[in-house]
Amino acid sequence: MAKGIEKAIKITGAAEHNLKNINLSVPRDKLVVITGISGSGKSSLAFDTIYAEGRRKYVESLSSYARQFLEQMQKPAVGEITGLPPTIAIEQRSSASNPRSTVATTTEIYDYFRLLFARVGQPHCWICGKEITSQHPSQIVDSILSLSEGTKVQICAPLVRGKKGEHKNIFAEIQREGFVRVRVDGVVYDLHNVPDLNKNKKHNIAAVVDRLIINDSVRVRLTDSVETALKLADGVLLVLAARAQAETKSKKSATNNNSQWKEFIYSEKFACSRHPQASLEELSPRLFSFNSPYGACRSCDGLGTILEFDPDLVVSDKLKSLENGAISAWRGGGKRMNIFYNRLIKKFCRNMGISKSIPFERIPKEIKKVLMYGTGPSERQKYGLSFEGVIPNLARRWRTTTSEYVKAKLHSYLSEQPCQSCTGSRLRPEAVAVTIGGSNIHQLTSLSIEKAQRFFNKLELDEEKSLIAAQILKEIQARLKFMFDVGLGYLTLDRRSSTLSGGEAQRIRLATQVGSGLVGVCYVLDEPTIGLHKRDNDRLLGILRRLSRLGNTVIVVEHDEDIIKSADHIIDIGPAAGAHGGRIVVQGSYKDVTGCRKSLTGEYLSGKKKISLPVKRRKYNLRKSLEVKGAAENNLRNIDVKFPLGVFICVTGVSGSGKSSLVSQILIRALKRRLYESRERPGKHKTILGTSQIDKVIEIDQSPIGKTPRSNPATYSGVFDLIRKLFSMTREAKMRGYKPGRFSFNVKGGRCEYCRGQGTKKIEMHFLPDVYVICQNCKGKRYNPQTLQVTYKGKNVADVLDMRIDEALEFFANFPTIVRLLKTLYDVGLGYMQLGQSSTTLSGGEAQRVKLATELGKVATGRTLYLLDEPTTGLHFADIRNLLNVLQRLTDMGNTIVVIEHNLDVIKMADYIIDLGPGGGDSGGRVVAEGAPEDIVKNKKSYTARYLQEKLNRQKRTKTKKRK
Repeated sequence: MAKGIEKAIKITGAAEHNLKNINLSVPRDKLVVITGISGSGKSSLAFDTIYAEGRRKYVESLSSYARQFLEQMQKPAVGEITGLPPTIAIEQRSSASNPRSTVATTTEIYDYFRLLFARVGQPHCWICGKEITSQHPSQIVDSILSLSEGTKVQICAPLVRGKKGEHKNIFAEIQREGFVRVRVDGVVYDLHNVPDLNKNKKHNIAAVVDRLIINDSVRVRLTDSVETALKLADGVLLVLAARAQAETKSKKSATNNNSQWKEFIYSEKFACSRHPQASLEELSPRLFSFNSPYGACRSCDGLGTILEFDPDLVVSDKLKSLENGAISAWRGGGKRMNIFYNRLIKKFCRNMGISKSIPFERIPKEIKKVLMYGTGPSERQKYGLSFEGVIPNLARRWRTTTSEYVKAKLHSYLSEQPCQSCTGSRLRPEAVAVTIGGSNIHQLTSLSIEKAQRFFNKLELDEEKSLIAAQILKEIQARLKFMFDVGLGYLTLDRRSSTLSGGEAQRIRLATQVGSGLVGVCYVLDEPTIGLHKRDNDRLLGILRRLSRLGNTVIVVEHDEDIIKSADHIIDIGPAAGAHGGRIVVQGSYKDVTGCRKSLTGEYLSGKKKISLPVKRRKYNLRKSLEVKGAAENNLRNIDVKFPLGVFICVTGVSGSGKSSLVSQILIRALKRRLYESRERPGKHKTILGTSQIDKVIEIDQSPIGKTPRSNPATYSGVFDLIRKLFSMTREAKMRGYKPGRFSFNVKGGRCEYCRGQGTKKIEMHFLPDVYVICQNCKGKRYNPQTLQVTYKGKNVADVLDMRIDEALEFFANFPTIVRLLKTLYDVGLGYMQLGQSSTTLSGGEAQRVKLATELGKVATGRTLYLLDEPTTGLHFADIRNLLNVLQRLTDMGNTIVVIEHNLDVIKMADYIIDLGPGGGDSGGRVVAEGAPEDIVKNKKSYTARYLQEKLNRQKRTKTKKRK
């Protein structure tokens, strides 16, 4: 244990997961880094022990009433923790999948935007653009009288709009004022017959002041009613107008049928003189919320997009002809359906005078439009035929079908398209018509964080508005600055949270915490440098330093060399992974760690061990390459990029420079569409040349390998199928007639039916989170006793699933097919992992390596393109070395590896580098440099080149010292 630590978090007997009953002290109010080889127990100490205990103690301090609404946490396996402040975890989990969640809403910036626009915004008429001013009662009367003669009108005073409660006092007030009718949630009642309202639901209540029919003689009466309603409702008026109904309809029906009445809102505050219908009752924050019915666009309900049939998905391969199935949505619907549509296409081609055998892309533009969208009046007159069109046909079938199969098939041809009503702003026209500094709220959220900063720094308001907005602007500018400081200046405020990487989402949460200004808190972070270029590390460090200077303890699980060097205190856990880890190797200063011979981390930090440069780089041939032409997705500037085949390629650049847009959204999606007829739409580009040179595309990302506890490395990699087959070949299994299916925990027969092969039972708790307890029938083994009686080398199938991968390698040494698959898992650094470890417990980096190992276990074609997005996430220096060996092996087989990466140890090993930039967002999207690492470092415009040069120079100095 480190000495001399007075103000500290003292941990005694930590034994969570693989931790070996360790005792240690973590200094308070400092920047502390926990490092060590992958799987050594870093997260077990930081998150499953320190954070879990801090959160548990906080929850226990609350009242029993409050605790019933909070997640109850079990006590971690630790003897005692003293001196632990309240803890906040900022993890590397994926961001919210809710389509309504954006960068602005997550950071609360949008809440301040709404308040700012409600208080100092300038409303405009959304029809003519003229500034809206206050509206006089006589103008309101003129507007109502402009309705057609004979129109039935109800003059109402809105007293409650979208508020919860029973509102009995409101009804009593209406009765005192002498009114006899009231409109509640769109229905008109006599005051004596109003039903009881649900106090937990929102309601709209308006007093019915008058009912009349528009004609020349009602002006005086109408004026009195309008003035009464305005006075009663504080300057707001609701007018319900409807055409005179047929005499056959009853009066009651005419009064209560809400669908026939059109609502008009008038206000003494805001209205356009030219267009009286362009009237605002008030500027309130909810008007600018796309999550509220009062502000959301009526067409898309505030999503900004609607699902429509996508012509690019309906005709996925434009090189196909109509007779060969270019319109894929009209194929595969059964024999009779295929015959019907084939006849329809033949008739269309005959009538339009085109051949059904020419490629779809060569069909004349006008005829193509008729084919896809049908004939309108002008087309019917021109061509003399009536044709429904492919898209209208699919839309009709989508609306009318009752078949779930047809619905599912048609759904695959739908894609999100910008809403035509709000053009993606998500808001009603009246909200978008309010401006500050010449920009509306949608235009502001469309800006990048960096541009928004500049906008608010230059914003000038008059004296009164400046006084009102001072505190709001201060909060907005502070939050934008924090976001910029953590390296997220390139993100637009309206970007969906679901599209953010784990690192970006984590840094957004970090910026939000910094903005809260809390003191005396313990922050636990999981690799905040993920997705961050070396250029931005200093700014991130500044944020972490600021948190610790405020009086907070910052504990960071990290492998990044810069962060480790800057730490006040380092804890190195190891010495190896899994059962061989879980001990404190060394803790103290950077000097203490680099001086420790037992520390693998110290060996790499001191340069005693390193990832050596390749002796000879592979030669790349740009003539034999994939070439993306005219890439223009997101911030890409219509660039042409070549990916030479058969080499190890690294795509680099600062955060937001366009790496994922180029590789993940354009290259991979376009190749999948070409090779597998994928329905996923590629990013904006002209074409991709050279696709015939590859026959397989494999994207290895960090998404989970399974969503249920049943999925594990053994099942995902396919090795469990071989193990089950082996058990079925034992003498005992043959005597009992057991087949491989008997040893599966997913089907009836051999599994424990009490827990259905999960090993745990889910207990549903009222007001509490579901609790998982070990199945008392099988004791967590997953199988019934009969199945467990079959053994191989004294081990049953449950024992094998509990084995570590390195143990299983030795156990199955006589079976080459099993060894081959296990060896790939071992080679990517997962030897410490249990074969049956639930996929839900794997980190993003571990899941990615399981996928990589699974692909390695397959027979390579030599013409495969592999894409990996930041594969070094969660990896120690030694693990990166193992990973690089695996990637080099794949490349040596003739395959092409494309890696998006910031880690310099990976970049320096590449045969070919594509560096995008020079900056992020609008400053990026260009190819800054291309070529081998030795060529890249000569480019003075590249940020990557600057840091890569330092890395290469350091290795050269280390070599020189060794020679001496």
